[in-house]
Amino acid sequence: MLTDLRDALRQLRKAPGFTATAVITLALGIGATTAIFTLIHQVMLKSLPVAKPEELWRVGDKIRCCNWGGYVQGDDENFSLFSWEAYKYFRARTPEFTDLAALQAGNAPLGVRRAGSQAAADTRNGEYVSGNFFKTLGVQPWIGRLMTDADDQEGAPPVAVMSYRVWKGKYGSDPSVAGASYQINGHPFTVIGVAAPGFYGAKLAGGGMPDFWLPLTTELMIDGATARLKRPNGSFLDIIGRVRPGVNPKLLEAELKVELHNWLASHVPDMEPGEKQLWQQQTLHLTPGGAGVAAMRDQYQDGLKLLLVAAGCVLLVACGNLANLMLARGLKDRAQTSVRMALGASRQRLVRKALVESVLLSFIGGAVGVAVAYAGTRLILYLAFQAGGPNNYVPVDATPSWPVLLFTLGMSLLTGIVFGIAPAWVTSHADPVEALRGANRSVSGGRSWAQKSLVIGQAAMSLVLLSAAALLGQSLRNLEHQNFGFETEGRYIAQINPMLGNYKPEQLEPLFRQIDERLLQIPGVRSVAPALYAPMTGDSWNEGIRVQGRPEPPAKEDTGASWARVMPNFFETLGAKMVLGRPIVDEDTAATRKVAVINEAFAKRFFKNQNPLGQHFGIDKIKYSATFEIVGVTKDMRYLTYDYKDPVRPMFWVPEAQTVQYDDPAFVSGEIWSHYLFNIVIWAPGNPPGMEERVRKALASVDPNLVLYEVDPYTKVLSADFQQENMIATLTTLFGVLGLLLAAVGLYGVMAYTVEQRTSEIGVRMALGADRGSVVKMVLRGAFSQVGIGLALGIPAAVGAGMLMSRQLFQVKPWDPVMLSVATLLLALAALLASVIPARRAAGVEPMVALRNE
Repeated sequence: MLTDLRDALRQLRKAPGFTATAVITLALGIGATTAIFTLIHQVMLKSLPVAKPEELWRVGDKIRCCNWGGYVQGDDENFSLFSWEAYKYFRARTPEFTDLAALQAGNAPLGVRRAGSQAAADTRNGEYVSGNFFKTLGVQPWIGRLMTDADDQEGAPPVAVMSYRVWKGKYGSDPSVAGASYQINGHPFTVIGVAAPGFYGAKLAGGGMPDFWLPLTTELMIDGATARLKRPNGSFLDIIGRVRPGVNPKLLEAELKVELHNWLASHVPDMEPGEKQLWQQQTLHLTPGGAGVAAMRDQYQDGLKLLLVAAGCVLLVACGNLANLMLARGLKDRAQTSVRMALGASRQRLVRKALVESVLLSFIGGAVGVAVAYAGTRLILYLAFQAGGPNNYVPVDATPSWPVLLFTLGMSLLTGIVFGIAPAWVTSHADPVEALRGANRSVSGGRSWAQKSLVIGQAAMSLVLLSAAALLGQSLRNLEHQNFGFETEGRYIAQINPMLGNYKPEQLEPLFRQIDERLLQIPGVRSVAPALYAPMTGDSWNEGIRVQGRPEPPAKEDTGASWARVMPNFFETLGAKMVLGRPIVDEDTAATRKVAVINEAFAKRFFKNQNPLGQHFGIDKIKYSATFEIVGVTKDMRYLTYDYKDPVRPMFWVPEAQTVQYDDPAFVSGEIWSHYLFNIVIWAPGNPPGMEERVRKALASVDPNLVLYEVDPYTKVLSADFQQENMIATLTTLFGVLGLLLAAVGLYGVMAYTVEQRTSEIGVRMALGADRGSVVKMVLRGAFSQVGIGLALGIPAAVGAGMLMSRQLFQVKPWDPVMLSVATLLLALAALLASVIPARRAAGVEPMVALRNE
């Protein structure tokens, strides 16, 4: 074996062109596949960086963000979010858990600065967690200490734990941070410690990763009247626990279901009529929690699986090239092989020699492929998370881990064996008699069947990749250019957070009027309108609708609608069209009747075949059904950043100036919270220069403490909404182009080898009168016969691939004839270019030289 290895190294050094071509081809194929597997490993397979993650189990199997009101959850009656009261109920009654911890499902926006500092607050992400959170996960502090149950008590001194990343990046690893006093959202806190490097909590998400961890009970202080902690039907917590050794998870799940029903039964008097019909159908599931709350896996798993298949196709095309190169080289050296056999070498010995060379090439290609994978992974991370900006921390590393390196090693070995065995076998079956005929005697092309088969397979695979890329690219264009129901040209979104400014509710409406007045003074700004959240900005507030004069709807009836609170001129600023009535105006004040504007979907759902103007409705309870009077209907606007294939959801808008006086504490909390508007829509036609800087100065003149995150053109906001689709389309296109190039190289190699093998035949034909044009036609006919068979196989495969990824497509058919035609045309053009050079070389054969060599 060592002799074969030394011989293989010597042969590869003697043929640098062959070696470089094979290594680059394999590096691209293996590197692309390894890059995708790197992400799959970190997003879908990797455990939390905690002690004994296999002992962790999560209560719930859905990813729900970030709040859920009521005593029932989802259309499937599946509880995955829990209130503080429910969490404490489970913790006190489930001894099978050594520890049961809770963490906030979303994140808490924080404004942080050192006590006594006059600098602007540093905006950070916080996460409320139970006092036993760190103990449950089995992690240790880097400096200081971590929080305990004693810190998570009402009345306890407010404390926080800082992430290692923030401690190192913002505070330069200053050890005095531990024990220091800070102002967090205007309240005094003590940072008691710093978490260990690499620890990011119990949730992996594409944004909003925690910079600080705060005790759950501090939510009462920070959120004040809008706090959810004391609301038994305010679910905003994920639950994860460490199970005692020997506990049967199925039995534990059954016990938790009983506990859930017992807890719900204690709240039947508090339930709404529909909830009383459904509470006994509620259930929950216990799922492995070693990966924590895998929000990123839930978001990206379908796309990553698709990309892994696409990268696998590229690898197969690359492996086809390796097999072709090995086969061509073996057939070219068949005379030498015949001599070896004539001298007594066994076929087994010859196969092993060729196989060692193939595997060696694969290992070298795999080693180079690791570098390609690193660069590819960095590209994917940029495409996937660029919208979050440079400060968006995502705990995914482009550096290949040991499992990824072992994957690459295994793939290289498998590639070398599987795609080296066939060429080795074919070339070992040389006839010893050929050694007596002479090394330069050309033979017929009958032995090229293996090479042609590989080219056919490469052509089919390339067509599938190109078709998939074309479909996904068209789908992305359809998403970005769909009719959103509002105008994006010349519009901007300023993202603010008035909650960090500690404004009282009665201060908000005057504040937003000041903001309107100041922003309108910016040259080029035509209209301004703050809103709770603007279309396609990622937020969603939803309630059940109750119409005045109608009975309580059936429990299973979908009465849900989204809603938002806005300032006057909102619809005009967005360019949304009113179809009935009027928009929200300045005359809608606290002293006038409570009004609402609805969309067409709302009118069709709740007032079909009726005039909705003047009708009254409310939210969630019949006693509130007369709250709002409908004064206008706007055309449907695409508001939500998901379910693009579904019709626009019913929605209504209410004025910032009006407040409903509810008698239910949960409704009061939501009403107060909704007055804190987080988006400002700005209409500035012509895209005036320096818009963000001017907006920042204008808002600072209103209040220097008002937090402004960023000012983005609406086109950038929409681009961020579709960044996953953009990543998939971009990478699939890259893989398609790569597959096409590799297939073209493979076809070129086969045609060049065929021309070389048929040199004497071409010489005879030309000696007998064939002109150069007929020779070119003969070569091109041979090339396109292979490509034609590849197309015949590839078109059905491309249609099948389109149907398999139909969930990824928007307004484009899996068998779209235009996309298939484009892919076919590209493949045919590449085949033509790959065949022209061998065809011209064949046409340049001198008959007498060819016959003399024969």
